[in-house]
Amino acid sequence: MNPTTLASVASSAPLIDIDLTVFIQFGLFLVMLAVSNKLLFKPYLALRERRAEGIEGARAEADRMTAEADAKLAEYERQLATARTQAADEQRQVRAAAAAHEREVTGAARTTAAAALEEARQKVRSETEAARKDLLPRAEALGKQMTTRLLGREVA
Repeated sequence: MNPTTLASVASSAPLIDIDLTVFIQFGLFLVMLAVSNKLLFKPYLALRERRAEGIEGARAEADRMTAEADAKLAEYERQLATARTQAADEQRQVRAAAAAHEREVTGAARTTAAAALEEARQKVRSETEAARKDLLPRAEALGKQMTTRLLGREVA
């Protein structure tokens, strides 16, 4: 459209006539508003409200479950720490018992070894003493015999 036609159409007649049809249009608007409110707006707003409540309920449930999971995790960690402490205590007790048993066995072995060693020493002493008693009287005769053999003559 060119500007001259637009200007001629605009100047020829008013765009809106204010007469009885305005009241009819206003009445129709109110009827449509009431119908739309009942059929569209209220159900839509109720749906949004239910959705918001559902989301809020789900959030609250998620928060509750998260708190419950955190509490269970803390309890699990506490029990795990207790079990580790008990295991460490039992391990120390077992090691202490093993060390005591080792000392006991080692002490008994040392005592037995010392007794056996002392018995062997005593036996060697007694055999040495017996050999001395046996060989001392013969030592002079053996010495003369060896001297005679080495020198080749009789020694007095």
